Amino acid sequence: MIAIDVPIWAARLRAARRARLWSRQELGRQLANAADEATREQLPALETLTSMIELWEAGERRPDEREAELLCRAFGMDEAELFVGEAAGTTRWHHLTGIPLMPGMFTAEDEERTGRAIEAPQRADEETVRYFKTIIDAYARTDLRPADLINALRPVFAGIEAFHRDAGSPVRRALLLLAAENAELISRMHHEAGDPEGALAWSDEAIRDAREAADTLLEAYTLAQRGGLSDTAADPAQIVALAVAARERGHLPPRMDALSRHHEAQGHALAGDRDMCHRRLEESAQSLAKPGEDPPYRFDSSTEAHDTLCAGCLVDLGFARGAIEILEHVPPKAPSSYATAYAMARMAHAYAEAHERERLTETARQALALARQSGASRALRELARVQPPPSRAAHTRILL
Repeated sequence: MIAIDVPIWAARLRAARRARLWSRQELGRQLANAADEATREQLPALETLTSMIELWEAGERRPDEREAELLCRAFGMDEAELFVGEAAGTTRWHHLTGIPLMPGMFTAEDEERTGRAIEAPQRADEETVRYFKTIIDAYARTDLRPADLINALRPVFAGIEAFHRDAGSPVRRALLLLAAENAELISRMHHEAGDPEGALAWSDEAIRDAREAADTLLEAYTLAQRGGLSDTAADPAQIVALAVAARERGHLPPRMDALSRHHEAQGHALAGDRDMCHRRLEESAQSLAKPGEDPPYRFDSSTEAHDTLCAGCLVDLGFARGAIEILEHVPPKAPSSYATAYAMARMAHAYAEAHERERLTETARQALALARQSGASRALRELARVQPPPSRAAHTRILL
């Protein structure tokens, strides 16, 4: 029997917070938002409220009636679900593993079955695979902060890895494939969070699991994505080699082929090879136009993503005007995300190279605000590369 050293209600409170990707400070803000005006005025300062939440989760203090009501409102749960409940075993294994507890997503039977498999991995079956895939799908969203996604998905990966070491053959391969996809997603989140070493380490995990599962298509996908982790690398030849290696694994679906050629073009752009860059971009556009079933992996193969990559290549080659024409034709979409922040940062870079001071200032301001909001450290790094053009007066002094 799995044992924990805190009350069940405290463990459930912590698990519910972590499933929503809330820090204790964020939960404090949610409690204030859930309160009416009179109650909000009586709440302590956010710092004190955050400390209180830590005590609740440690089981050292139980929320009083008013605090419990606010917690239920913030989580959208009733008091029985949050503080009483009957699924003690479920709460225990979520608490110990860190795997998100997602109320309403699974039946009690699903939770109990997975908990039994946690205790004895040889019990893992197709339903175990489905359980973990559902969790990963729930978090595969660009509107979430990369660092928060990493914290949610790492324990999921650890759980899958523990299973596939001891599970039976048919289920083991399915778990390996899921582990590879999950590791690749974590790798990209480290990339977006500005951690290139972490990104490459998790990419290694993804490639290793894909190879162990003997899935050439998944291996090709992980190799192609690895090339995209090196957009500011000092070794463009490595980016090109990874993209070519992905295609050498076999025939790729059109959108995956386009992804590989996108990243190869990126490597050629960083190397200053204009002809090869344009050739690969043309080929990627042709692949995107071909009919074909989409691969079952998570990546943005939209026209907008293609245009952003094309514009980025033009910036790296020194053709800022061409990049601006592309980016202004298909401006970044409105939803707040790390992808949008990076696209805007690339646009700011293009404006700087084209000496468009006014548009640079406004775009950089918007990109900076969105990057901070969405945790897009890669966008912040791109903005740090932007060198503002000299003012007209300064330019005049230079000419004189």
